[in-house]
Amino acid sequence: MSAPGISLAAGRARSVLPGFRLSLGFTLVYLASLVLIPLVALLLRPFELPLPELWDAITAPRVLSALRLSFGMALAAALIDAVFGLIIAWVLVRYRFPGKALLDAVIDLPFALPTAVAGIALSTLYAPNGWLGSALMEYGIRVAYTPWGVLVAMVFIALPFTVRTIQPVLAELGRDSEEAAATLGATRLQIIGRVVLPALLPAILTGVALAFARAAGEYGSIIFIAGNLPNISEIAPLLIVINLEQYDYAGAAAVGVVMLGASFIMLLALNALQSWAAKRR
Repeated sequence: MSAPGISLAAGRARSVLPGFRLSLGFTLVYLASLVLIPLVALLLRPFELPLPELWDAITAPRVLSALRLSFGMALAAALIDAVFGLIIAWVLVRYRFPGKALLDAVIDLPFALPTAVAGIALSTLYAPNGWLGSALMEYGIRVAYTPWGVLVAMVFIALPFTVRTIQPVLAELGRDSEEAAATLGATRLQIIGRVVLPALLPAILTGVALAFARAAGEYGSIIFIAGNLPNISEIAPLLIVINLEQYDYAGAAAVGVVMLGASFIMLLALNALQSWAAKRR
């Protein structure tokens, strides 16, 4: 027969965290109320329409054009930010120079800046009579009020996600492996391609996934610079807002469900690629 003190200690050992049941219950209720219930409501709302009308709502040329623009430009912006985010993170981690702290703070500016303010600033800068827009117009390049304006806004608001994802991993990586490769006769390109990039690949893919998700759902900073021309520079979130203003809640939810499904599939593919890269590493 075991002593009461021993059984009490064993019972306590089975409980990893104090108040685990209460904490777990609070967590489940919190997640269900903020995440699961709204998502279920979103998934059910489009089925208020008859199936033929629901199919027409999500396959209309205007909707398909907006979806292609949103997801295509979001993926392009994420890939661009992955390249330049890696370069910026490398500079911030590996070099010391005057103004480094200021540059490090500027990276987070898209986080703190209201999206409407960012959109106004970008449209003013890239407008045909703006500082950069007028210079580009001399070469026949128009950015504002075109799909290129959508890309510029997405690159701007998604850049911090790639930099802040790669930066800590690069800082922990150190230079030992690079120095070892250099002593074995590896060139700089070989060190980057075979030592640095494989170690950073999971972080890069994570940054791409976060940047893609952020850019695909962006609204405030894009509508000022995009021009919002149907079938040309109209993004899917704007189409949802237009449907809501017309009291077409089921149609807005249908577009939202398509965006949710496409984003989920894209993020699932990126996560699978990230897991493969981590296992290969």
